[in-house]
Amino acid sequence: MAAVQAVEGRAPAWRGGFGRLWSAAVVSKFGDSLRTAAMPLLAATLTEDPVLVALVSAGGFLPWLLFGLLGGAVADRVDQRRAMWAVDLARGLLMAAFAVAVALGQASIALLIGVAFALTTLQTLFDNAATALLPSLVPAHALGSANARLMTGQQVAGTFLAAPLVPLLLVMGSSVPYAADALTYALAAALIASLRVPAPVRAPRPAGSTLRGDVAAGLKVLWADRRLRGLCTATTLCNIGVGGLVATLVLHVTGWLDAGQAGFAAAITAYGVGGVAGGAVAGRLAARFGRIRSVFLAGLAQTAALVVLGTVRELWAAVAAMAVFGLMGIVWNANQTTLVQERSPAEMLGRVSSAFRTLAVAGAPLGALLAGVAAAGWGLNAPALLAAALMASAVAALVPLIN
Repeated sequence: MAAVQAVEGRAPAWRGGFGRLWSAAVVSKFGDSLRTAAMPLLAATLTEDPVLVALVSAGGFLPWLLFGLLGGAVADRVDQRRAMWAVDLARGLLMAAFAVAVALGQASIALLIGVAFALTTLQTLFDNAATALLPSLVPAHALGSANARLMTGQQVAGTFLAAPLVPLLLVMGSSVPYAADALTYALAAALIASLRVPAPVRAPRPAGSTLRGDVAAGLKVLWADRRLRGLCTATTLCNIGVGGLVATLVLHVTGWLDAGQAGFAAAITAYGVGGVAGGAVAGRLAARFGRIRSVFLAGLAQTAALVVLGTVRELWAAVAAMAVFGLMGIVWNANQTTLVQERSPAEMLGRVSSAFRTLAVAGAPLGALLAGVAAAGWGLNAPALLAAALMASAVAALVPLIN
């Protein structure tokens, strides 16, 4: 098992492949954000049934539960660089075909659900391969900074560049956001294909080895590592709360706060600004306190922010709380991802990361369901308070890991 770096090292060099990987990730996130903002609007023009509109989002989430573990096992068997550019090329072709269908007026709810499902199915392989590839592009001491820079770049691309462009692109044509997404996938594929990374050297697999056995081995490694097991438990609890908050935030702001769409936009923007700031401080906190303590402190701050969000009935308080929540969310995510990379055997990183991610992601739909029940029974601010309680439980799960 790789040794854990206790102190954050220098920032990653842009040369040597990291700059191209960062550019590919940011470009791809830009295109994804165009699509994810435009697709619900398209769905709303095709049906007035809220269940069908929600199914479009569900179609983009379900593959993680069905194929997330399998994607990690495949990522450990293949050349990750080739898998990534091949997946991006396939996603680009899929989006180009979808853009043509929209332009010809052939879009339907069934097609939207199918496209969302297919894109996320491919993403399960891409994301796990990317997590496994990064340690081969940057030295161990720079992993934390590299993860923070990747997340910050994606936050900027999605929140501040793509989101404001969607209305302008839709004026040009309903298919334009999807065509733009296809182009970003093609560019990202070209950038990843240009990486000069040696193909991974792996020991021959035992006779009779199966993907099911590989998945089980990844779960076993995750369970056996006390720190990763505790961190995964905490992240799952956190995601239950976050899933509920995301599902009901618009009701919280427009209903409980009576702040309207402008207030909701302000809260979302504050979250994005906080996320960018989080990328700047994640490495500094890790250098000073260590990764587990940084995650612990991030959880404490997020718990406090959620309490403010759920108890102070003022828009300024909600905006401040969402900024803190976004900032500390990047601190949590960057250090969590780096810990998985540092503590996993190199030849099993795809499987361990997929096991961690799949278990953690599974909490989001449960949180959405609980938040809906809480909002209906106790008021529109109840999901924020429920999220605060779950975040506090996540922080409590981290306490035994601090030593």
